[in-house]
Amino acid sequence: MKKLVLLLLSVGIISCQNKEVKKSEDKEACANDSIKEKKFEMYEMSEMASLMEQMYAHNQQLRLRIIKGDTIGKFPEFFNKIYTAKFTTPSDNDAFFKENADKYIAAQKLIYSDTGNVKDNFNKGVDACVTCHQGKCGGPIPRIKKLYIK
Repeated sequence: MKKLVLLLLSVGIISCQNKEVKKSEDKEACANDSIKEKKFEMYEMSEMASLMEQMYAHNQQLRLRIIKGDTIGKFPEFFNKIYTAKFTTPSDNDAFFKENADKYIAAQKLIYSDTGNVKDNFNKGVDACVTCHQGKCGGPIPRIKKLYIK
């Protein structure tokens, strides 16, 4: 009787160990399959997206200088790259964009030329961004609106 109990326990232990090994192998196989299926691709910004990030960063700093009453300097010439930067989707560089780019650059230049109304002119520049993005790519609008000076 003791031998029978020992034999059953041995068989049970061995079978449990085999199941554990099989589960571990199954998990590794699943992990390897998912790695093979998911290929990570590095996102590369278009020239226009990169330029807009630079303009946003510049306007964040400008906003702080205006709030503090510091000097604002001169119009950043790199903003003019808005006319030549390549888009992610080339067809987005259409008449609507070009018209709004003109309005944006005019609003930005006004900030630096009409120093008596810097805050209002800055907010008009933000308005120009929002207007264009409402017609093209609405995603960054909440972020852009954070630039407003109240």
